[in-house]
Amino acid sequence: MARAQSAGVVLFRRRKAGIEVLLVHPGGPFWTRKDDGAWSIPKGEFAPDETPEAAARREFGEETGIALPIYLFPLSPVTQSRAKTVHPFAGEFDLDPATIRSNPFELEWPPRSGRMQTFPEIDRAAWFALDEARTKIVAGQRPILDELERRLTAGAV
Repeated sequence: MARAQSAGVVLFRRRKAGIEVLLVHPGGPFWTRKDDGAWSIPKGEFAPDETPEAAARREFGEETGIALPIYLFPLSPVTQSRAKTVHPFAGEFDLDPATIRSNPFELEWPPRSGRMQTFPEIDRAAWFALDEARTKIVAGQRPILDELERRLTAGAV
């Protein structure tokens, strides 16, 4: 089975205490009580006819309601799981997480009830210092934060 290809954006901002990154929490009933290890960069799958950067920008817009007017630089793709590779892009941009408006999805809930309910694709977003972000983010995306920190520390951005 071919691995799914996803692309996403990790926004960062510089604060006196250090670098902070924007992470999003998935919406829907499965994720309601999950916190550490459940957050993600805004991302989604893309088709072969779409470039990873275009997909990252599109997915960021769909998941947050915000079109990014900034330069994004590529980070190394990471294998999030046996089934998914993520192509991350990073950019410096500050936004208020309270302004985020996610697109909805429908899900039969409760399972086998025949009742469809609508949930936001992401239910919240927040800025985290890198150390806390490493606890919050899904394990397969931690290398994205590590590379971002290395590049920012080295002044390679």
